[in-house]
Amino acid sequence: MSSTHTIVDSPVGPITLINLDGVLTGLYMDKQRHGPRPDSFGDRVENGFDAAREQLDAYFAGTLTDFDLPLNMRGTPFQQRVWAMLREIPYGETTSYGELAAELGNPKASRAVGYANGHNPVSIIVPCHRVVGSTGDLTGYGGGIERKRFLLDFERKHSGAMLAFD
Repeated sequence: MSSTHTIVDSPVGPITLINLDGVLTGLYMDKQRHGPRPDSFGDRVENGFDAAREQLDAYFAGTLTDFDLPLNMRGTPFQQRVWAMLREIPYGETTSYGELAAELGNPKASRAVGYANGHNPVSIIVPCHRVVGSTGDLTGYGGGIERKRFLLDFERKHSGAMLAFD
């Protein structure tokens, strides 16, 4: 197995994309919490990330609302379930950690949902930024609260959804 990575510019700063044998395994922002060590990214290359680059460009242009990329996300079965649910949150909308926990059949698992959400290895593409606190407050985000606010405001603007965040 061979990892490679590239760095792309975005409105939220530099984004590191990581492939393992040609399949996207990571999307990390500068100074992101819970990211892998940079020495695990593999060689830096420019090729092999065309689809991810094109879809990220379209997302940030406001013309793409759902990513369609093959992903290889490594995590526990619980994390996999949470990450699958994140992909179901519509563009421009939010849900809470508690609502996700209830959908999983365990309303008391909101902290576990938050932990899985925070360890999402492919943020933006798997939209963990769309999960907010039970009162609608912006809570932790691996890329930082300001980036979370930017992404939610950006999606609200491009979807026409009425979301407001203080």
